[in-house]
Amino acid sequence: MLTACLLRLIISHHPLCSLPATQTFPWTFRSRGLSSMDPLNPSSEVPPPTAAECGGAAAAAEEEEEEEKTPPIGLLPGETVVKEGKAAILFPSANEVFYNPVQEFNRDLTCAVLTEYAREVLAQRGVKLVLPGETERVVVSLSEEEEADAQTDEKNGEETPMETATVGVKCERGLRVLEGLSASGLRSVRFALEVPGLKSVTANDFSSKAAALISRNAEYNGVQHLLSASCRDASMLMYEMRGRKDRYDVIDLDPYGSPSAFLDAAVQSVGEGGLLCVTCTDMAVMAGNNTETCYSKYGSVSIKAKYCHEMALRIILHSVDQRAGVYQRYIKPLLCVSVDFYIRVFLRVFTGQVTVKNSVSKQALVYNCVGCGSFHLQRMGRRTTNGKNMKYSSATGPPVGPHCDICGQRHQLGGPIWAEPIHDVDFVQKVLFTVSTNPSRYGTAKRIEGMLSMVTEELEDVPLYYTVDSLSSTIHCNTPPLLQFRSALLHAGHRVSLSHACKNGIKTSAPPADIWDIMRCWEKSNPVKREKLSETSPAFKILSTEPSLEACFTVREDANPQSRKRHLTRFQENPQAFWGPKARAKSGGGLATSLNDKRKRCQNKRKNQITDFGDLKNFHCKKFKLGKCTNGEKCCYSHNLEPTKEEKME
Repeated sequence: MLTACLLRLIISHHPLCSLPATQTFPWTFRSRGLSSMDPLNPSSEVPPPTAAECGGAAAAAEEEEEEEKTPPIGLLPGETVVKEGKAAILFPSANEVFYNPVQEFNRDLTCAVLTEYAREVLAQRGVKLVLPGETERVVVSLSEEEEADAQTDEKNGEETPMETATVGVKCERGLRVLEGLSASGLRSVRFALEVPGLKSVTANDFSSKAAALISRNAEYNGVQHLLSASCRDASMLMYEMRGRKDRYDVIDLDPYGSPSAFLDAAVQSVGEGGLLCVTCTDMAVMAGNNTETCYSKYGSVSIKAKYCHEMALRIILHSVDQRAGVYQRYIKPLLCVSVDFYIRVFLRVFTGQVTVKNSVSKQALVYNCVGCGSFHLQRMGRRTTNGKNMKYSSATGPPVGPHCDICGQRHQLGGPIWAEPIHDVDFVQKVLFTVSTNPSRYGTAKRIEGMLSMVTEELEDVPLYYTVDSLSSTIHCNTPPLLQFRSALLHAGHRVSLSHACKNGIKTSAPPADIWDIMRCWEKSNPVKREKLSETSPAFKILSTEPSLEACFTVREDANPQSRKRHLTRFQENPQAFWGPKARAKSGGGLATSLNDKRKRCQNKRKNQITDFGDLKNFHCKKFKLGKCTNGEKCCYSHNLEPTKEEKME
């Protein structure tokens, strides 16, 4: 209504309005309500606008302009609009294109990290980022050479003009971003709408339906000038961009499952100092359930231990660094987190033949005791400095004997893993500052703030962690309060911190002997019934040794970290029912009938417990199958070898 009103006013005062009535205009106007194929009737008479119609034109002009920013794209049958961040995504109801709403935290964190990375990199190119709602600019530390140049310019009275980059506007000196496995294109659309300083965003997916959906979503959000869709094999696309002038500044890989097949191409096609973002959702493999599969994919043996989530982070870092070293490149981790059912790593890739030689000394093997859970790390190589020269040699070991000194049990061998710091604390603090001062930009800002606060508090040089409940479970005693256990370690002169990867994880510089001495002291004040302990059990061996130190469990002020004092959201509750990894997208859409039946059968087992013992006859007697059941007809389970209804459903 408003558009037609304004057009009639403009045409009525335009010189071309004096044309004869039979002559038509050389152009046509199309309103939002018409599709591109709707005919216009030029001979129809348009009534003159009334004063009431034009009276509200000025008041509604801004609202009409904002509405016209979103192109008029109709929804196809079965499609819905999914809104996240600044993006609105057209999404099919069938399972043809993958989408998991629980990973909103992943996408929010990626946008925050990419924004801060763009701020640092583009500052060197003379580009200043402007974010909506940001009151203070994060000060980026300059190198010594840049600082000297800046001081020289100030003395000469010269100020280098800075180009301004805003969200949604193409920056010619900006970053080139590739999302290798884009699915619906939600992440790429959010990049284009929320991250300033971008030159181009390529959203690629091997599925033709996904690529078509990406194009429609780019048009629906009005970011066609930044976002382009691609339907290619992700590895081949990256291999073709290995040239130094063709490399991407940022590559994001978020596959369904393992990213191992794409890592070789990614480390070659990311630019010098470029940002590589990788997600792994195959946690069953990386957490120790399938060690042989983990080795075949990542070149490392995983261990099923309490610290498996941090070990998974260090396994993927080892794998990326190993592949980068083939091409004389090395990595520098910026932020690596274990979240929910996946892990996410952000790292930069550099080139340097000399620095690549340090890679062997950054990897380590893990010796894990199967009895008490104590672990030791063995570096793969040694690096010593002799003046200006660096000497590399083989490591000596192992650091442990054939049996554990604490409990006498055997050791497991895992790794190699990345043994260097997994976070750049300075960079993480900048991201934390940006998110905390402008939380309205992200839907999961509270959790990002809590997670990054814990990351900044972690001990950088201490790989892996213990859990207080597993230590207590080993010797069958009550679990000490977290603050008292941390205080005991601090009183003993050791450093200690929490871990973002586990709610009750403890990272400490204390050796395993001191940790178990503290547990022995705790057991004395909370004794267990030693007569019930088996002489071959780890608990009997541990408690048979007297502690060599006297632990003090008085709570210290510095035992409680700031993130815990401030009650930050560090570990969220279940975001929704039946959340977690979603089913793989299918070309025909929908879920397999067997998968739906399995979900119904496996969900809420504890809520539907059997209260009538007569229902047990629906289940086979396991002892009867083995020929060991002596109850006969009195057995409450079925002795019928025919498959039950539940087994037929399987």
